[in-house]
Amino acid sequence: MSHPFLPELHRPLILASQSPRRRQLLEMQGLDFEVHVSEVVEAPEVGERPVAHALRLASAKARVVSDQYPEHVVLGGDTIVVVEDRILGKPADEEEAAEMLRQLGGRDHEVISAVALHCGAASFWRTDFDRTSVRFRSLEEEEILAYASCGEALDKAGAYGIQGVGALMVASIEGCYFNVMGLPLQCLRRLFWGFVKESSP
Repeated sequence: MSHPFLPELHRPLILASQSPRRRQLLEMQGLDFEVHVSEVVEAPEVGERPVAHALRLASAKARVVSDQYPEHVVLGGDTIVVVEDRILGKPADEEEAAEMLRQLGGRDHEVISAVALHCGAASFWRTDFDRTSVRFRSLEEEEILAYASCGEALDKAGAYGIQGVGALMVASIEGCYFNVMGLPLQCLRRLFWGFVKESSP
């Protein structure tokens, strides 16, 4: 049965990400794909703006894998949390996770997820991104320490996952929920259709 909203790519799809959330969202759409993790340094460059940073990393992840599999369609992604123009990536340890949560408690922050789709054989390269505004409720110090040590915070930008127990820190969101999970599905739809239209004979 064909997907009612996504086109047939007619090439194998690779997810260039180790994120279980991105994998889950692709599986929810019934897509067949392989996972090949690309090793890319995720530190921001000097003076790099948040959107440019996320787009660069999504592109770099896709490009590394696409160079190895030029006949495939490769999807790369990157998600960052931004508070007062500061980029919060994945915390290195529980202490850094707790510090990030202190910055987020009781205030708004922005989640930016960028995606890149590349196919070398079709000479196709395109990126897209989405933003979601998230408000956290005020957090007690014991809550911060408990969440930072529960294991959910360490592999996620901004040290929280909205799809897990971290949802109980979230007061409200404005924008795409799936963007906060790490894969803005409307961006995925636009990229897939762009690929089909530009690569068709």
